[in-house]
Amino acid sequence: MAQVEPMHPQAEAPSADTRPPGGPAPRPMAAPGGAPARKPRVATVSLAGCFGCHMSFLDLDERLFALFEQVEFDRTPLNDVKTLGGCDVGLVEGGLCNAENVHVLREFRARCRVLVAVGACAINGGLPALRNGLDAGRLLVEVYRDRPGLAAGSQVPDDPELPLPLARVHPLHEVVHIDHFLPGCPPDADSFAALLQAVLAGQSPRLPPLQYD
Repeated sequence: MAQVEPMHPQAEAPSADTRPPGGPAPRPMAAPGGAPARKPRVATVSLAGCFGCHMSFLDLDERLFALFEQVEFDRTPLNDVKTLGGCDVGLVEGGLCNAENVHVLREFRARCRVLVAVGACAINGGLPALRNGLDAGRLLVEVYRDRPGLAAGSQVPDDPELPLPLARVHPLHEVVHIDHFLPGCPPDADSFAALLQAVLAGQSPRLPPLQYD
Protein backbone atom coordinates (compact mmCIF):
# COMPACT_ATOMS: atom_id res chain seq x y z
CA MET A 1 0.00 0.00 0.00
CA ALA A 2 1.34 3.43 -0.90
CA GLN A 3 1.76 5.78 2.04
CA VAL A 4 2.13 9.55 2.32
CA GLU A 5 4.29 10.80 5.18
CA PRO A 6 2.84 14.06 6.58
CA MET A 7 5.09 17.07 6.20
CA HIS A 8 4.11 18.14 9.71
CA PRO A 9 3.29 14.95 11.67
CA GLN A 10 2.52 16.83 14.87
CA ALA A 11 0.31 19.46 13.28
CA GLU A 12 -3.33 19.54 14.28
CA ALA A 13 -5.95 20.01 11.59
CA PRO A 14 -6.34 23.78 11.16
CA SER A 15 -9.70 25.33 11.88
CA ALA A 16 -8.61 28.62 10.35
CA ASP A 17 -10.71 30.81 8.16
CA THR A 18 -7.61 32.91 7.48
CA ARG A 19 -4.10 32.23 6.26
CA PRO A 20 -1.78 30.27 8.60
CA PRO A 21 0.12 32.31 11.23
CA GLY A 22 3.29 33.72 9.76
CA GLY A 23 2.22 32.96 6.21
CA PRO A 24 2.81 35.46 3.42
CA ALA A 25 0.28 38.22 3.09
CA PRO A 26 -1.91 37.79 0.02
CA ARG A 27 -1.29 40.13 -2.89
CA PRO A 28 -3.90 41.78 -5.10
CA MET A 29 -4.57 40.05 -8.41
CA ALA A 30 -3.18 42.92 -10.47
CA ALA A 31 -1.11 42.77 -13.65
CA PRO A 32 2.53 43.92 -13.19
CA GLY A 33 4.09 47.00 -14.74
CA GLY A 34 0.87 48.92 -15.18
CA ALA A 35 -0.37 46.48 -17.81
CA PRO A 36 -4.13 46.20 -18.30
CA ALA A 37 -5.63 44.10 -15.53
CA ARG A 38 -6.48 40.56 -16.52
CA LYS A 39 -9.16 38.42 -15.04
CA PRO A 40 -7.90 36.20 -12.21
CA ARG A 41 -7.92 32.51 -13.08
CA VAL A 42 -9.67 30.09 -10.72
CA ALA A 43 -9.46 26.29 -10.70
CA THR A 44 -11.40 23.76 -8.62
CA VAL A 45 -11.15 20.02 -8.05
CA SER A 46 -12.72 17.30 -5.91
CA LEU A 47 -10.41 14.61 -4.49
CA ALA A 48 -11.62 12.13 -1.83
CA GLY A 49 -14.93 13.89 -1.33
CA CYS A 50 -18.56 13.71 -2.39
CA PHE A 51 -18.78 16.83 -4.60
CA GLY A 52 -21.02 18.37 -1.95
CA CYS A 53 -18.77 21.43 -1.75
CA HIS A 54 -19.04 21.98 -5.50
CA MET A 55 -22.82 21.66 -5.25
CA SER A 56 -22.82 24.26 -2.47
CA PHE A 57 -20.66 26.53 -4.64
CA LEU A 58 -23.41 26.37 -7.28
CA ASP A 59 -25.83 27.65 -4.61
CA LEU A 60 -24.33 31.07 -5.32
CA ASP A 61 -27.14 31.05 -7.90
CA GLU A 62 -27.42 34.41 -9.66
CA ARG A 63 -24.22 35.60 -7.97
CA LEU A 64 -22.41 33.21 -10.32
CA PHE A 65 -23.12 35.58 -13.22
CA ALA A 66 -21.25 38.40 -11.47
CA LEU A 67 -18.42 35.99 -10.60
CA PHE A 68 -18.09 34.90 -14.24
CA GLU A 69 -17.58 38.56 -15.14
CA GLN A 70 -14.73 38.85 -12.62
CA VAL A 71 -12.78 35.61 -13.15
CA GLU A 72 -11.90 32.98 -15.73
CA PHE A 73 -12.25 29.34 -14.77
CA ASP A 74 -9.40 26.99 -15.59
CA ARG A 75 -9.64 23.29 -14.70
CA THR A 76 -12.91 22.59 -12.89
CA PRO A 77 -15.75 20.04 -13.03
CA LEU A 78 -17.98 23.02 -13.83
CA ASN A 79 -16.56 23.23 -17.38
CA ASP A 80 -15.08 19.72 -17.69
CA VAL A 81 -11.58 21.08 -18.48
CA LYS A 82 -9.08 18.33 -17.56
CA THR A 83 -5.75 20.21 -17.72
CA LEU A 84 -4.48 22.85 -15.32
CA GLY A 85 -2.67 26.02 -16.34
CA GLY A 86 -1.23 28.74 -14.14
CA CYS A 87 -3.95 29.99 -11.77
CA ASP A 88 -4.42 32.65 -9.15
CA VAL A 89 -6.76 30.65 -6.90
CA GLY A 90 -7.24 26.91 -6.51
CA LEU A 91 -10.18 25.49 -4.54
CA VAL A 92 -9.63 21.88 -3.48
CA GLU A 93 -12.44 19.75 -2.05
CA GLY A 94 -11.82 16.36 -0.45
CA GLY A 95 -8.91 14.67 1.31
CA LEU A 96 -6.26 12.28 0.03
CA CYS A 97 -7.07 8.59 -0.17
CA ASN A 98 -4.98 7.43 -3.12
CA ALA A 99 -1.87 8.23 -5.13
CA GLU A 100 -3.79 10.07 -7.84
CA ASN A 101 -5.25 12.46 -5.22
CA VAL A 102 -1.71 13.28 -4.07
CA HIS A 103 -0.52 13.89 -7.65
CA VAL A 104 -3.43 16.24 -8.41
CA LEU A 105 -2.98 18.15 -5.15
CA ARG A 106 0.73 18.70 -5.78
CA GLU A 107 -0.06 19.90 -9.30
CA PHE A 108 -2.57 22.40 -7.90
CA ARG A 109 -0.02 23.59 -5.34
CA ALA A 110 2.62 24.07 -8.04
CA ARG A 111 0.31 25.99 -10.40
CA CYS A 112 -1.98 27.96 -8.07
CA ARG A 113 -0.70 31.08 -6.31
CA VAL A 114 -3.34 30.78 -3.57
CA LEU A 115 -4.58 27.32 -2.53
CA VAL A 116 -7.73 26.86 -0.46
CA ALA A 117 -8.75 23.68 1.39
CA VAL A 118 -12.54 23.55 1.00
CA GLY A 119 -14.73 21.62 3.44
CA ALA A 120 -14.24 19.13 6.24
CA CYS A 121 -12.72 16.36 4.11
CA ALA A 122 -9.98 18.67 2.81
CA ILE A 123 -9.28 20.13 6.25
CA ASN A 124 -9.35 17.04 8.50
CA GLY A 125 -10.08 14.04 6.26
CA GLY A 126 -13.82 14.05 6.93
CA LEU A 127 -15.90 10.91 6.59
CA PRO A 128 -13.37 9.06 4.38
CA ALA A 129 -10.87 9.27 7.26
CA LEU A 130 -13.10 7.05 9.41
CA ARG A 131 -11.22 4.13 7.86
CA ASN A 132 -7.92 5.33 9.35
CA GLY A 133 -8.35 3.08 12.39
CA LEU A 134 -8.66 0.02 10.18
CA ASP A 135 -6.22 -2.01 8.11
CA ALA A 136 -6.97 -0.88 4.55
CA GLY A 137 -5.16 -3.85 3.01
CA ARG A 138 -7.14 -6.32 5.10
CA LEU A 139 -10.40 -4.57 4.15
CA LEU A 140 -9.63 -4.94 0.45
CA VAL A 141 -8.94 -8.64 0.90
CA GLU A 142 -12.15 -9.18 2.86
CA VAL A 143 -14.30 -7.31 0.34
CA TYR A 144 -12.83 -8.54 -2.93
CA ARG A 145 -11.42 -12.00 -2.11
CA ASP A 146 -12.81 -13.52 1.08
CA ARG A 147 -16.40 -12.27 1.23
CA PRO A 148 -19.07 -14.98 0.96
CA GLY A 149 -20.81 -15.15 -2.40
CA LEU A 150 -17.87 -14.11 -4.57
CA ALA A 151 -16.95 -16.01 -7.70
CA ALA A 152 -14.23 -18.61 -7.35
CA GLY A 153 -10.77 -17.14 -7.76
CA SER A 154 -11.80 -13.55 -6.99
CA GLN A 155 -8.86 -11.30 -6.13
CA VAL A 156 -8.21 -7.72 -5.07
CA PRO A 157 -8.21 -5.56 -8.24
CA ASP A 158 -4.66 -4.71 -9.32
CA ASP A 159 -5.16 -3.12 -12.73
CA PRO A 160 -2.35 -0.58 -13.34
CA GLU A 161 -5.00 1.98 -14.30
CA LEU A 162 -6.29 2.00 -10.71
CA PRO A 163 -4.62 4.53 -8.40
CA LEU A 164 -2.86 2.96 -5.43
CA PRO A 165 -4.84 3.45 -2.19
CA LEU A 166 -3.06 5.04 0.73
CA ALA A 167 -2.84 3.33 4.10
CA ARG A 168 -4.48 6.42 5.66
CA VAL A 169 -6.67 9.26 4.45
CA HIS A 170 -4.77 12.54 4.82
CA PRO A 171 -5.99 16.14 5.03
CA LEU A 172 -4.41 18.44 2.48
CA HIS A 173 -2.18 20.40 4.84
CA GLU A 174 -0.22 17.26 5.74
CA VAL A 175 1.14 17.09 2.19
CA VAL A 176 1.32 20.67 0.82
CA HIS A 177 1.16 24.21 2.14
CA ILE A 178 -2.42 25.54 2.28
CA ASP A 179 -3.03 29.30 2.23
CA HIS A 180 -6.64 29.40 3.42
CA PHE A 181 -9.18 27.01 4.96
CA LEU A 182 -12.92 27.13 4.21
CA PRO A 183 -14.64 24.97 6.86
CA GLY A 184 -18.05 23.35 6.65
CA CYS A 185 -19.67 20.15 5.43
CA PRO A 186 -20.24 21.69 3.03
CA PRO A 187 -19.41 25.40 3.35
CA ASP A 188 -22.48 27.43 2.46
CA ALA A 189 -22.70 29.72 -0.55
CA ASP A 190 -22.26 32.87 1.56
CA SER A 191 -18.95 31.51 2.85
CA PHE A 192 -17.77 30.83 -0.70
CA ALA A 193 -18.75 34.36 -1.68
CA ALA A 194 -16.94 35.93 1.30
CA LEU A 195 -13.78 33.92 0.70
CA LEU A 196 -13.57 34.63 -3.02
CA GLN A 197 -14.34 38.32 -2.58
CA ALA A 198 -11.51 38.67 -0.06
CA VAL A 199 -8.93 36.53 -1.86
CA LEU A 200 -9.55 38.20 -5.22
CA ALA A 201 -9.04 41.56 -3.50
CA GLY A 202 -5.77 40.37 -1.96
CA GLN A 203 -7.18 40.29 1.58
CA SER A 204 -7.39 37.64 4.29
CA PRO A 205 -10.91 36.19 4.44
CA ARG A 206 -13.23 36.83 7.38
CA LEU A 207 -15.96 34.25 7.06
CA PRO A 208 -19.53 34.17 8.38
CA PRO A 209 -20.05 32.00 11.50
CA LEU A 210 -20.61 28.32 10.84
CA GLN A 211 -24.24 27.25 11.06
CA TYR A 212 -25.01 23.81 12.52
CA ASP A 213 -28.39 22.18 11.87
